[in-house]
Amino acid sequence: MSPEELRAFCLSFNDVVEDFPFNPETSVFKVAGKMFALSALGGRPLTVNLKCDPDLAVQLRAAHPEIVPGYHMNKRHWNTVTADGDLPDEQLGELIEDSYDLVVAGLPRALRLRLDRP
Repeated sequence: MSPEELRAFCLSFNDVVEDFPFNPETSVFKVAGKMFALSALGGRPLTVNLKCDPDLAVQLRAAHPEIVPGYHMNKRHWNTVTADGDLPDEQLGELIEDSYDLVVAGLPRALRLRLDRP
């Protein structure tokens, strides 16, 4: 997945904004003000930090060398994924969507319903 594809995919979800709270090089993708993905889109290799269910995070790390504990993040809840590696784009897209869904699941019910995510 290219940096442009990664940005476009993250922004394709409801109510997502791209923000730069850390520095101008690090894109942070948020839904309702809560972060679900962050990436230095100009970095090589291209990586993205994604929120993940803790049990699934351990399984993914064991199965895929492109997935490691979240860099500068809570390593129990975040993975760093090499986006331009051997991981298929479809699977990376599923991980991004899962991260978005985990964040949305923690939002108040009324906001979740507005986002069409029960």
